[in-house]
Amino acid sequence: MSTATTRPPESRYGRSSDARADRTLKVVGTVLGAALLALIGWFAYHYVGQSGISGEVITFETGEDAVKVHLEVHKDAGVDGYCTVRSQSEDGAEVGRADFRFSGDRTRFDQVVTLRTKAPGSTAELLGCHTD
Repeated sequence: MSTATTRPPESRYGRSSDARADRTLKVVGTVLGAALLALIGWFAYHYVGQSGISGEVITFETGEDAVKVHLEVHKDAGVDGYCTVRSQSEDGAEVGRADFRFSGDRTRFDQVVTLRTKAPGSTAELLGCHTD
């Protein structure tokens, strides 16, 4: 005994509309996926590859009217730039913000900077480093 198929032969009647829709969705998905990968690559190149200066807070020491921040900064030789540091009080209000400049041919700075505050600060946060 054999079972009869209910589908018409494709060679006689062509593709069904579902197969055409599936193919269209695959093409659109592939194009959108490639565009997304290109966009991620472009952002990664400009964020990582074009950044000439980067920094990191190693430690900080709070006081009544200032916060001492130990910064480690890496930059390309001959590139001038600055890093922005801020301090917040315990309730989250910003009590100090300053830009610290790094210039010259050195590529690594390990420096303690003093951030003046208008009230006692409880944190020190590096907001970012930028080239001139």
